[in-house]
Amino acid sequence: MADTYAPEQACLEARKRLELRGISVKQFAEENGIHVSTVYAVLNGQKKCLRGEAHRAAVALGIKLGADQ
Repeated sequence: MADTYAPEQACLEARKRLELRGISVKQFAEENGIHVSTVYAVLNGQKKCLRGEAHRAAVALGIKLGADQ
């Protein structure tokens, strides 16, 4: 079975983008209406990001493409 978790490099790049914008993970989560623990789990590669809030977080972080992209 293929590994469906976000690649580690994509997660590191997403963290770097947050850092460059000067916002915390908590602030990002609040701005996007996503639970902060979900954002941390996505950034740490602990969620598959296939559906629901984890998928929305991955799209908002730029880790995955959304349906409109």
